[in-house]
This record gives sequence, C-alpha cells and structure tokens, in this order.
Amino acid sequence: MSEARSLNPAPRWILFAAIAVAGLLYVKWLPYWDKAFVAASSHSIGQSILMGKAAHAPAPSWDAALAYALAYGKAIWKAMVLGLLLGSGAQALLPADWIARLMGRTRFGSAVAGGLLALPGMMCTCCAAPVVVGLRRQQASAGGAIAFWLGNSVLNPATLVFMGFVLGWRWAALRLVLGVPMVFGLGYLANRLTTAREAAQAEAAVVELAAAPQDAPFRRWLLILGRMTLRLVPEYIVLVLLLGAGRAWLFPALGPEIGNHIQWIAAFAVAGALFVIPTAGEVPIIQAMLALGVGAGPAGALLMTLPPISLPSMAMLSRAFPPRILAAVAGAVVLFGLTGGALAVALRF
Repeated sequence: MSEARSLNPAPRWILFAAIAVAGLLYVKWLPYWDKAFVAASSHSIGQSILMGKAAHAPAPSWDAALAYALAYGKAIWKAMVLGLLLGSGAQALLPADWIARLMGRTRFGSAVAGGLLALPGMMCTCCAAPVVVGLRRQQASAGGAIAFWLGNSVLNPATLVFMGFVLGWRWAALRLVLGVPMVFGLGYLANRLTTAREAAQAEAAVVELAAAPQDAPFRRWLLILGRMTLRLVPEYIVLVLLLGAGRAWLFPALGPEIGNHIQWIAAFAVAGALFVIPTAGEVPIIQAMLALGVGAGPAGALLMTLPPISLPSMAMLSRAFPPRILAAVAGAVVLFGLTGGALAVALRF
C-alpha cells in the first residue's frame, strides 16, 4: 500500500497544525509572555542590537559583520527553522488546493485572510519569508501572501505590548494606526498589480495541484525542506553579514544632530527598509536613539520601516513575486515611514 493511500488528509492536517502550534508556543508565545512582564517592570527589553551600549554602530569591518550576524542569528534561528518547516509543510502536508481556496483570489478578501493568519505568527520579516514562499507555491494570491508577510511583524501583538511599556502607548498607537492600512492596503495593492494573465496562470496551477497525485507526502516534505534551505539560507547569511558590516553607513553617529528635518526622516526610512532586525528589535533601537537625542521624526520613520521588510527578506522572496510587486511594496513601505516620521513630529512625540 502506498504512503498516499495509507494516510488520508486528516493526519497530515493534524501534523501540520501540531508543528505550528507547538513551534509557536515554544519559539514565540511563551517567551513573549515572559518578556511582556519584563517590559512592564523595567521599561526595557534589552540593548539595541544595532549598536549595543555605544553611541554609534561600529566601523565597517569583518568583525562588525560577524558580531552582528552572530547576535542576530542567536535571536532568530529557532524562528527561522520553524519558518522553513512551515513553509515546506504547507506544500507537502496541506491539501493541494486549500491555500488557493483561502487566499487565492485577487480580491481584498485574500489580503484580509493573509493579514489575519499572520497575527499568531509574530515572526520577523525574514523568518516569515519561507512561509510566504510556501504559500505562493500553493498559489496564494500576491495580495494574500504580502499581507501575511507584512502582518507578522507590523501587527505583532507582542511587539505592540513591548512598545507600549518601553516607548509609550502613543508609539504603539501610531504603529497600529499606520500598520493596519500598510498590511491590508499593500495586500490589496499587490492584488491590483496582478495581471489577468498571471491570475489565469494561477488558476490553471490550482487545477494542476488538485489533480496531481500526493504520493509520499513525508518524503516530499523532506525534499522541499532541503531545497528551500539550500536556496534561501546561503544568500540570506551573506546579506546579513554585509548589512552587519555596513550598519555604520546606514545609521551614522547618532545624537541631537539627527533632527526632524525631512532629509533625516527620508534617510532613516530608507535605511530601515534595507536593514534586518529580529522580532521587536526596533523597540530597543528606537529607545536608544531617543535617549541619545535623535529626533522623533527619524524614530517614527524607523518604527514603520525596520520591521516589515529588509534587503535579505526581499532577496528571499525575489522568485515568489514579480519584481514590480516587490518594488511597489518596498516603495510604499518607505512612504509609510515618511508618514510615521511626519506624524511623530506633528504630534510632538
């Protein structure tokens, strides 16, 4: 008897759900529960990963690259493993057309579904990327996948709680007020940018997925997991090293000279969209910058651009979306950063 015949879809559903729940419980939910009490009592969740206790990032060097990569890797490796397991499991274990039926249509509803599914994940942009790759392989719409990608970090409930206790609840409110239209609005935009030909190709692919034999799902899962790891992780590591080495160029010496001028807000909005941080890493970064006298405008820009995207995560998703969609999303995130900086100044944060 073949593996496909001996296993009906129910055990595969149960296995995937068990991995998701147990993994998130271990990697995200329980640690964040404890960290929320730390944030409430100490008004801190740790040092800035960007510069530690210093007033500026270290000069570009191999040591700076390696130190950042090690610190960053220590913070995210468990979530990255979980992301790879879920991204590959979505392709091998779930019914072939389930994701397409939930998130496949190029309507606003698929963006809503993607954004809501992201809420319990609470992953950083890079750890969510393998899951997004899996969703796209199973013909999730561009909008649904984009909303899932952005929603993991931007609407992360734990990060909002940390932000409220550490930075103040008005910062958390600003993030939420701008985060909702970012996640669902850019998901809708991605669907609108999907051409009729691409939509037709996706519908044909759904038919093929549903008709294809689902032989040896566990063997297929291991093969997909191996391919995803070999394709995504090496380029990811290289880009993290490069960004770690060059962070002093992206974030120059920080102090009162970094004021609320539009050029600083724009520069930090772009830098935030390129740089890579672990989940909630923006909270201690902004806290440290404000303590050094950096203006609320640049801080507000980082509030909206550091978490949702980064150069490594966009590279990981370069094969999952047409270039025009990734470019539009990146440009829109920077615009949200400019808006966040302007509102922080206007509201006198």
